[in-house]
Amino acid sequence: MAKLFALVPAAGSGTRIGGDLPKQYLMLAGRPLLHHALATLCRDPAIERVFVVLAPGDTHYARYDWQPLAARITPLYCGGETRAASVFNGLLAARDEIDGADWVLVHDAVRPCLAPEALARLIAAVRDGDSGGLLALPVVDTLKRGDDDARVVCTEAREHLWQAQTPQMFRYRLLLEALRAIDPAAATDEAYAVEQLGVRPQLVTGDARNFKITYPQDLALAELILGSMQPQMDADKR
Repeated sequence: MAKLFALVPAAGSGTRIGGDLPKQYLMLAGRPLLHHALATLCRDPAIERVFVVLAPGDTHYARYDWQPLAARITPLYCGGETRAASVFNGLLAARDEIDGADWVLVHDAVRPCLAPEALARLIAAVRDGDSGGLLALPVVDTLKRGDDDARVVCTEAREHLWQAQTPQMFRYRLLLEALRAIDPAAATDEAYAVEQLGVRPQLVTGDARNFKITYPQDLALAELILGSMQPQMDADKR
């Protein structure tokens, strides 16, 4: 059976909510955001290894204590200018450990509240096929298209629309081919790159708790969510 690996692009320098500190190193419940994003991946016994793609000049990663995850993490200092470039570089750097038919789960460094059951649901739904897939949620809010002056232009139909999450799971060979063929600046996620090859990834129902940290107030919400998830995580350890 094909093996599973995870890859977390964490080379971004975005400091919109963190002053001079890249967002993935902001503290949440006593740990950097990145630690929480890695934790669920590292705890899943089905995942062989978790690769963390860092910027070549990253000086922050080594300052933190990554126990008890360190034995399952391999840092790769080969991040690029875009997310797609970082993922592509990471795949190349890990090529000696991953076969073409193996699976790679790409997860955002700033999604700290991935639930084990959502991860398991994605793996179960995708691993017996070849098209890959991603966690996502059906859009339930009304969508408005605005103009440059923030005035409503129209209301968009929301039927069949999904909000993409991560992880996104694809076979190594397919993902590498897809990323090699696109403009790295155009791809906001891995599914987009795969779609350009004519492949239709599977949408797997995600979890609203698995949101991306974007605004300062998101940190407080994430801490509450992690607190509510902790009893189950403790029970799973036993």
